[in-house]
Amino acid sequence: MIVPMKKITVLVQEKDASRTVDTLRGLGLVHIEHTQTPQGQALGALRDDIALIDTAVSILSEEKFVKDRGSVAQEAPQDWKFICKHIIDLRKRLDQLEEYSRLLKQRIVEWEDWGDFDPDAIQRLGEKNIFIQLFRIPVKELHTLPAGVIAKTVFTVAGIAHCALIARQKIELPFKEITLPKLGLEKMRSRLNEDSRMMEIIQQDISKYKAYRRSLEHTRKNLEKELEFNQALCGMGKEGLIRYLSGFVPVNALGMLKQAAQHECWGLMIRQPGEEDNVPVLLKNPRWVRLIKPVLNLLGILPGYQELDVSLLFLVFFSVFFGILIGDAGYGLSYLLLTLWFQKKRGASFKKNNLFLLFYLLSSCAIIWGVLTGTFFGQTWLLKRGIKALVPALNNPVTMQTFCFFLGALHLSMAHSWRALLKFPSLAALADIGWVGVLWAAFFLARTLILAQPLPNFVAVLAWCAIALVVFFNSPHKNIFKAIGRGLSSVSFGLNFMSTFTDVVSYVRLFAVGLAGVAIAETTNAMTASLGSGPVALIAGIMIALIGHMLNIVLGPISVLVHGVRLNVLEFSGHASISWSGVAYKPLKSA
Repeated sequence: MIVPMKKITVLVQEKDASRTVDTLRGLGLVHIEHTQTPQGQALGALRDDIALIDTAVSILSEEKFVKDRGSVAQEAPQDWKFICKHIIDLRKRLDQLEEYSRLLKQRIVEWEDWGDFDPDAIQRLGEKNIFIQLFRIPVKELHTLPAGVIAKTVFTVAGIAHCALIARQKIELPFKEITLPKLGLEKMRSRLNEDSRMMEIIQQDISKYKAYRRSLEHTRKNLEKELEFNQALCGMGKEGLIRYLSGFVPVNALGMLKQAAQHECWGLMIRQPGEEDNVPVLLKNPRWVRLIKPVLNLLGILPGYQELDVSLLFLVFFSVFFGILIGDAGYGLSYLLLTLWFQKKRGASFKKNNLFLLFYLLSSCAIIWGVLTGTFFGQTWLLKRGIKALVPALNNPVTMQTFCFFLGALHLSMAHSWRALLKFPSLAALADIGWVGVLWAAFFLARTLILAQPLPNFVAVLAWCAIALVVFFNSPHKNIFKAIGRGLSSVSFGLNFMSTFTDVVSYVRLFAVGLAGVAIAETTNAMTASLGSGPVALIAGIMIALIGHMLNIVLGPISVLVHGVRLNVLEFSGHASISWSGVAYKPLKSA
């Protein structure tokens, strides 16, 4: 459920503003709403410091900088800014060396065929009127060179002679002249080796600072808290000698705030949030419902304050979708074992982590669906050994597609039913009941149009009654003609009905994607079985089986994120009027 909020305003004397914000920070209850845009040099300086640490920590997080095995985490010295700037400077120097080394390698490749020579010596000869110039000249044109020019062909490529021309004066020819490099070939190689050694030294130097990474991250958190404090202070409103701070507090925490206000002699105003207020969202659900929280956090979505908390339905249907899309008990068991291994690796502190518990649930759903359909690392492999599916009908394409349409109609009907309950006793609730009827009419229509199933006689009556409810009660009015006009406008003359039909049909993606996974598994097993016997065939078969099934194991969760999440976040949420526009409740805290 979404925890109800109250909007509060705390009024204090200007001299007590800083202490008040510090007290509120200690309470950790108020989600601050700035009365004015926080500004000031102190805020800019704090943001710069945070950005400085972010850059340094980002550098230390790079894989190329390996922490010494013998080193342990250390507290950063007081002058952490010097450390961060030094790390950044080292990284810039390393970037410069890496870029210059790439250029040197290119130049070495370009000049290897020319051999080694000293460009400075050529320049000194030019000062003595002995000019050496490099040209690319077609072999058949070499005889056209002016008299007095000595031509030395160094190498030839595709009929083009790469020549060194020697003369008493600079000559101009209608051929491509090659600009001399700044360094000779050996000096380039020597410089490249020096730069490589210098890069190794810099990498080692940066790696030594990895011991300060956690300390720098801790310093960053402290700076963020200081920034929040200063933003809250600078964002307070002002009227004469009075400063005031506004924000939102959960209803169940108002008692603590009132006690603090009485103790600190604050002025405290409490009121209901208005429609214009951007009220933060705090979800409070049973622990088993909170399993869906990692998915919502990954997507970065929250329902709006005035919207529905669909965490329970999201969790239930997301789990069902996962089972169908993975569709294999073997893969589900693999996910289960991988989750168990990773949890053991992370330690006891992660035993009650919602992410692991969610994966246990999802893996179990895949196992259950695989048992129902008789699928274990590929249905063909399993059935050959005489193990039958608990529900063989689920392997029938027509039955499975019908089930997907049913699942879609049920899922979307729950969205409108929930909306109807919220609107009750308003007559507008009848419109959502009408949409439920439209959804089930779309279900039967989909069976007829796509699966060639007979259309029941009652569907026409159901559809017309449902449409009538939507038209008459979508925008109730005492004047029946105005109500009908508004209803027809909202229905958009059948476009919304067609959209509802396509939404129901879109759930067939569960069948299609699940079938694709089974097909890959069956193809893998068939290829493995076709190799025959013998040690070579055995090794090749194991490799093919590992690659094919690993591909399914990796792609499975991706398909769930693409399709399973979409059906909840788009199709269902569209019918439930959920825009996922919520702002997370983040109270001002000291830690």
